[in-house]
Amino acid sequence: MGGGMTTVERTQVFLLPDLGEGLSEAEIVEWRVAVGDVVTVDQSVVEVETAKAVVDVPCPYAGRVVTLHGAAGEVRPVGQPLITIAPLDGGDEPAGHATYREEERAGSGNVLIGYGTGHGGATRRRRRPRLVLAPEPTDAGPTDAAHPDAAHLDAARTSVGATGGTAAGVATASADPARSPAGLVISPIVRRLAREHGVDLNTVRGTGPGGVIRRADVESALAAPTARLAAVPDPHVTLAPTGDGDVIVPLTGVRKVIADKLSRSRREIPEVTIWVDVDATGLLETRAAINAATPDAPVSILALLARICLSGLRRFPQLNARVDTEAQRIVQSAGVHLGIAAQTDRGLLVPVLRDAQRLTTAELAAELAATTAAARAGSLPPARLTGGTFTLNNYGVFGVDGSTPIINHPEAALLGVGRIVDKPWVVDGQLAVRKVTQLSLTFDHRVCDGGVAGGFLRHVADCVERPALLIAAV
Repeated sequence: MGGGMTTVERTQVFLLPDLGEGLSEAEIVEWRVAVGDVVTVDQSVVEVETAKAVVDVPCPYAGRVVTLHGAAGEVRPVGQPLITIAPLDGGDEPAGHATYREEERAGSGNVLIGYGTGHGGATRRRRRPRLVLAPEPTDAGPTDAAHPDAAHLDAARTSVGATGGTAAGVATASADPARSPAGLVISPIVRRLAREHGVDLNTVRGTGPGGVIRRADVESALAAPTARLAAVPDPHVTLAPTGDGDVIVPLTGVRKVIADKLSRSRREIPEVTIWVDVDATGLLETRAAINAATPDAPVSILALLARICLSGLRRFPQLNARVDTEAQRIVQSAGVHLGIAAQTDRGLLVPVLRDAQRLTTAELAAELAATTAAARAGSLPPARLTGGTFTLNNYGVFGVDGSTPIINHPEAALLGVGRIVDKPWVVDGQLAVRKVTQLSLTFDHRVCDGGVAGGFLRHVADCVERPALLIAAV
């Protein structure tokens, strides 16, 4: 092929790709490009929010932007036009991009998690998707536990921010020319928080580096009595301050999906909760002994509880299952895809450790540490937030003893762990102070009866009280 190539005199329309997992639409959060900009193959052109995540969408075409279909805040259905690209004239082609037409004909290799552009060639190597978090400094919070009613694993989302700017994941002030320096915001999470609560970001003083507005700044503004009334509300969020200061926010987006899933769980699953108080002194002593022997690879209490759950599910596989109502059957999963609820400063995430039964206790501890760190950083892809078969919910970090959480549909069971506190306990006929916690098991009564559920919970409790039983159970 010679140096000159024939320009195809036609525009190319990139449609909003198939989102997968039953998702049929996405809301435009922010355009990364404007009409007239030159884009290259796989360049991120728009940030969209689905019920699963906020992601950057790469365009499989190169050329000049002709049309942006939809404005920020608008919901676009899958399969509808997203952006129109026109080929560049030979003289307009930017330096360093002389091969863009070959790339375009080969097709985009960038495939988003859960869906793709559909333009990839058969021999082209697919590149890993790039989901970049917009950093937002916040005070660290608990990450190894979930809200008592938050077993909605599939509704959890990964918040992903901008990819442009002076540093990775940081958008510069010029990315939003309509925003004054007083309202400089990096994270879309901060923008959304302000929008939903009616806070005018132009009136908020940022305390982050360079005057960037942090989540804590918005929360401080919310405490001011005039903050809500000074708002410029989002057109998709109806804010209706009442005489008492109440604000009405409709159930949309992720919150709507969460509400729908929890309502479906309540409608379809005849759930039962059983519980037992246990002496966790032995478990804490075992953890201390392990960590003293292997200080470079510490094991958390959560990892030991996960190990115990896996032991229980091996004995009682009925709880590692789901009910297929359409086929009228119960499906017991071959592997344990363990969901670990994690509360982060960006909301609840329930990442899944796939085939957790194959991991050793040390591997479980390492994977849990890495997973919760990724959840805290917001770098977990949506694929890590779906497909669980059993959930471990450590709500004790919130200072509560017990709970009756809602099962994450379509799972069949969830083990909850309360706080570990000093309590009087009878040991060998003598009263002593021991480390006591409460375990609760919420299960779908369709998959098993009380004997199976009780047997599982008793096995878990016995292993907590006498961890040596784990060795005997292997």
